[in-house]
Parts: sequence; structure tokens; C-alpha cells
Amino acid sequence: MLHTIDVRHCAPEPVYALGPDFSGVSPSGETLSFNNYFLERNGRPFIPVSGECHFSRLDPYRWEDALVRMRMGGINVVATYVFWNHVEGAEGEFDFTGRRDLRRFVELCDRHGLYVILRVGPFCHGEVRNGGLPDWLYGKPFEVRTTDPAFLGHVRRLYGEIGRQVKGLCFRDGGPVIGVQLDNEYMHSSAPWEMTAGVSDEWVNTGSEGEAYILALREIALDCGLTPAFFTGTAWGGAAYSPRVLPLWGGYPYRPWLFYDRDGEHPATEEYLYEDYHRDGATWADDFAPAYPPSQRPYACCEMGGGMMCSYRYRFRLPFESVDALANVKLGSGCNFIGYYMFHGGTNPIGPGGIFMNEGQVPKRSYDYQAALGEFGQLRESYRRLKCIHHFLHSFGERLAPMVTALPEGASEIDPSDTVPLRFALRTDGEGGFLFVNNFQDHRDMPARRHEAVRVRARGGVYDFDISLASGENAMLPFAFDMDGIRLSQAGAQPLLRTVIDGRVTYAFMVPEGMGGTFCFGDGVAIEGEASLPRGSEAHRFTVTKGERAVDVLVLSRAMANRLYRLKSGGLLFTDAAPLEDPDCALRLETTLADNTLYTYPTCLPETARTPQADCGPLAAYRFCAVPRDIPLRVVNTAPRRWTVTLPAGTTAGLKDIRLRIDYTGDIGMLFLGNDMINDNFCNGDTWEVGLREYLPQAGALTLTLVITPLRQGRRINADSPMAAKSEQAEAAVAALSEVRVQPVYEILICRAGLDKSVFRF
Repeated sequence: MLHTIDVRHCAPEPVYALGPDFSGVSPSGETLSFNNYFLERNGRPFIPVSGECHFSRLDPYRWEDALVRMRMGGINVVATYVFWNHVEGAEGEFDFTGRRDLRRFVELCDRHGLYVILRVGPFCHGEVRNGGLPDWLYGKPFEVRTTDPAFLGHVRRLYGEIGRQVKGLCFRDGGPVIGVQLDNEYMHSSAPWEMTAGVSDEWVNTGSEGEAYILALREIALDCGLTPAFFTGTAWGGAAYSPRVLPLWGGYPYRPWLFYDRDGEHPATEEYLYEDYHRDGATWADDFAPAYPPSQRPYACCEMGGGMMCSYRYRFRLPFESVDALANVKLGSGCNFIGYYMFHGGTNPIGPGGIFMNEGQVPKRSYDYQAALGEFGQLRESYRRLKCIHHFLHSFGERLAPMVTALPEGASEIDPSDTVPLRFALRTDGEGGFLFVNNFQDHRDMPARRHEAVRVRARGGVYDFDISLASGENAMLPFAFDMDGIRLSQAGAQPLLRTVIDGRVTYAFMVPEGMGGTFCFGDGVAIEGEASLPRGSEAHRFTVTKGERAVDVLVLSRAMANRLYRLKSGGLLFTDAAPLEDPDCALRLETTLADNTLYTYPTCLPETARTPQADCGPLAAYRFCAVPRDIPLRVVNTAPRRWTVTLPAGTTAGLKDIRLRIDYTGDIGMLFLGNDMINDNFCNGDTWEVGLREYLPQAGALTLTLVITPLRQGRRINADSPMAAKSEQAEAAVAALSEVRVQPVYEILICRAGLDKSVFRF
């Protein structure tokens, strides 16, 4: 089938600055400024990549590595909630120590070149108890989330403490805090007061005062020393809007809240349909209903589903390809600021008196969220796939940002359940641009695409794309793409990045699964080598020249591109491990494998260090090994549905971490150390992982207690006794432990005599 789209009428939209409420200048002269279409950094278009990571949900031991993983995964903005009940559990007693040390966390972000957006509440939600409000607010003689002076007095005290913690760290003072979010989903959502949940089920006030409340918070924040470049607010669901606050959007294809009070099948959502979110008068398939003309503000996102927690009544295993497919659709739909919730999972702290700090629909401690980076730093497939999009934005976001969205006829009318139509959109200036194609749909299986044709009519010519794409895959394909003065007419491959190595320019491309990876260049371009990815190859290089200009083109398979990291030297590193910086060593590899193959482009180490590797083309292969560890584990069934798990003394010797991997059948799994629950899990059929580095003693064995509550069939409560006694009866109760094993996490230092450490700097 031939799909035709004409973009000859398209041109970049007129842009105008949004003014001082949406801009800032640092003492060093760095500028950030929003216009009505995109963010500018130092006067140039800039598409930020934000990832949510909650400092109080991570042990401080893990902070720095978490931030380095995020940066290496392409994140350049860290968003974090400051949960009120995490830092003021008892009235008047603020605690910013340990995992609550906001200042240290922000300083670490700054050290690693990461901007910060603080989400300061007072209401946050984030599946935290009372949405983040302290229990003690419930008994006050005022309503929360209002302009009542007494409530705002408590907010002023909270903001004042936050302001003291980040003094000197806001953007206008030379720090990394570029944004501050005021409240969350005000006039849209709420949370149960957990002390009444299950009895009266009373909810936190949703709010009704609109802009007046938001502006009151804004003034208090400024008075308390919170001076970012801009303030933000969530915009979806009819949330309150102020023209002095940047509206941020999101999208979740997996929605546990649909099942909080009912059962049924999850519908296919509209999140994987392309729209034009910056055009006034457009028709949108989802709940995008801005309180302003869309052309007057950038389409920016802070909560694209980077994962999703399992709730008690909705348990599922997240398809990791859903995350980068969502990023593709948002970018193709005009998004110029992408943000994931969550990007890094975490574990809730324990509150005053031992109360659990998550709300009742989710696990009491775990907030893994099936995120790109797991609760204990696990690299998920979504992390690897997202890097391909983030590399693209860092190299070519400046080109993409001014381009408008162009949709084929009927794109907004596609039913999410209809898997037949090809889903595509363009970002273009009328001359060139990018063809976005998505072949993923939540809660439906998409067919593989075979030789569907898309014809793009642009002012510079006609471009015919042969679309073959695997089920679940997505792609961003260039046309009329300038490569340092050499014209790439079109390609069946996705641009990844541009890099300069020893003065020579290389453009890297990724071939999405199912595509042929062919390239077509303009007139007068000479090609040395095969201009495609040879069948069965993981990497291939060819050179294009025009006159005195020469550019190398590195073409990678999807699998190899997912391993790609860019080094400060301009070189490229390919590994399944997590590369981390080290102050005394060029590179650390954190890996669950004792035996690791690492690839580089170009050669980084001496010939003698290389490992022969078939089909690695222009990449050099190296092998790095740790001493393999086999950690014995003693598991004893001590009572029905209870086990002790004992690790021997010296378990962590020579290891970065250890993760307990538990496979079980039942309802809920809970892991205890002494009297304290350290982690829990709603069984969804996946392996439950718990990092133990924080809990292992320096010497001696570690014994944990594992409890599995049963999944009951035919459950009923017998309350017939005249003495108000109750008992539970069930036809069957399933709780079985299949396997417990230990996953060592190795750390390999790459530092060899004579190695130039600058080669491996990130």
C-alpha cells in the first residue's frame, strides 16, 4: 500500500520569547529561555531529556552511580520529588540527613553536569502515603491545598527549609536547579488519607482555587530562595493553569488506577497514535485539552511512562519496547521536552513510628516501577533502547526542535485497537526532516510490516520509503539530511549521532529491526564501500565524499546500537555492562557477568589486548574478566509459606553488590531482616530482585526471612459467630517458592599500563 504525504507547504513556526518568567541567566552567562515552541540554551534550540529519580527512595550509597547511569543513558535533567512527609514526618522536625539529604543529592547532580527540576509539592502523589502530605496535617483546623493562610504558613515553612537546603544551587545562582514544580495535578487528582483508608476512605482535597493557589505557591517559593529559570505545573486532566508557569504533559499506556475499584480488561490506549500537539484547532484523540492555545506554549512532557508499578489489582510485566516507542510518538507529535516517570526506581524509607510510606494500592516499600533503571540499578532493555533516541536528540535536537509536525490524513481517527493502519508522522521544515514510524501498541500485538510504501513530497524532491518493521519496533528516518555539506537524500536507518575523532567526522546510524538499512545520497557524492548494513553484520562502515569533504558512516544493528555509549574523546564504546566513571581509573564496568566483551570505535587499546571476534567489522573487541563468584545459599522452609535465607560471611568480598533473585507463586512476597521489612513485591510472574549491599554486615552471615502470602481461590469471610468472630475460608491457597539464587554484581576496573585514560572519559 502506498501512503502519500505532501509537506511542501510546511515551514518552521514563528517563535517568540515567553519572557522573564520562562528564562534565566547564570552568573557564568549561561542562558536558558523558552519561546513558544522550544527551549533555547545560549540562544540555540535545545531539547532536554528529563528522568525522574527520587533521592529519598534510594540509599545514598547508590546516588552517584545512579546519576552517572542516568547521564550515560542520555538524561541531562533529573526530576525529583521532595516528599513533605519524608522530610517532616513529625511536625516541626525536619530531617535532611542520610537518604533525605537533598543538598548532597543536588550537588552530585551538579558534579555530573545534570540539571535538576525540584517537584516541591506540597502535594506530590508519586504513590506516597497521603500523596506526600504528613499525617499530622489531617487534624489541623484548615483544609490542605487551599490559600488558607494557616495552610500556606506550613507550606512557607516547608519551602523555607527546601530553600535553605539548595541555597546557592538554583540556576540564577550558578547551580543546576533550572525548574521548580508547584504542587502536582492540582484540581485534577488526589490520594487517600491512609489513616482512614479502608474505613471512611477519605481523600486529600483535590483543590478548587485554580491559578490563585498556584501563584500563591510561586510567590512563597521565590520568597524562600527558590529561584530557578522557570516554574512548572502538570497540565493534564484539567489541572489548574497559570500563564506564568510552564505546563507539562505526559502519557501512560499502562494504567493501574483503572482497576483500583473494578476488574476487567485493560483497553488499548491512544498513547501510540501520532497527533499534532502544537497546532491550534487540531483534533486530539486523548485528553489533551489545554487551557491555552497550543501554539502559545511548547509541547513539553514531564511524565511519559518510563515504566509502571504493579498495583494490587493490576499486575503485569511491562513490555520494555513500549518506552522508546512512546518517546518516538511524542517527538513525532511535536514534543520538544521529553521527561520520563520513572527513569530510576527506588525503595521507600520507613516513616515515624515504623509506618510504611507508600499508599495502599502498591507495595509497602518497593517502588521499582519496572523503570529503565531498576530499584537497585538494574539496566533494563528500555534503558538500552532509549539511548538510541537520546543520542539522536543530543546530536540532532537542534535541527529537530524548530520542525513542525505533519500528519497523514486520518491519523487522529485511528482506533488504538486497529492494528492494520501504518502509523507515521513527520517533523519537517518543508525541505527535509524525519519520518517517524511506530509499530507498537499497548495491549495489542502489532503485525510486522512488510514493504509498505510512504511517499514524501517536499520542496527538495520526492522521497519514497520502503517500510519494513518488526512488531513492536519504531524508527526515525531522515530525508534531505545534511552531513557536513554532504546530502543524504534518505535512509532506511535511524541517525544516532555525529562525532569527531582525531579530526575526522563520523555519523552513526542504527538499523531498526526489519529494515534494510539502505542509504541514498545526492548527486556528486562518491561512496567507498557498501552503503547499507550487510546481512548478518552487527556493524559496518563506509565513506562518502564530495569534493574535499569526507564523512565516515558507521551503520549498526539494533542490538549493537543498544550497547552504544559515547566517550568524551569522541570515541564510541559498546557494552552490555554499565560503564561508570572512577576518579582514579579511566573506566569502571558494573556487570552481572564475570566474562565481558567490550567493543570500541575506533581502536582504543593496543593490538595485544584485542579479542578475535567474528563479524564486528570496524569495531575492535576486547575481553575483560572478573574472578567468577559462586555464592552458596541456604534456604530453609521453617513454617507454612515462610523460609529463612542465609548468606555466608564474606559474601560481598570483591563484589560491587549482590542481588537476591526470587521466583515464586503467590500473592505478595515480603523479605525481612530481623523485624524490618526491607522489600516487598506483588507477584506478576517476573523474577523479584532485591539488592542487599546496604544490609550486608562487614563480617558474619546474613539471615533473612522470606514470607509469601497465598493467592486464595474461592475466598470468603465467615462472620456467622454470635461473638463477632471472623475467619477466612478458601477453596485453595497457592504460595510456592520455586527458586532463590544470588546474582553477583562485579566491578571491573579498566586501567592498563600505558593506556591514555582520557580515551575512556565520559
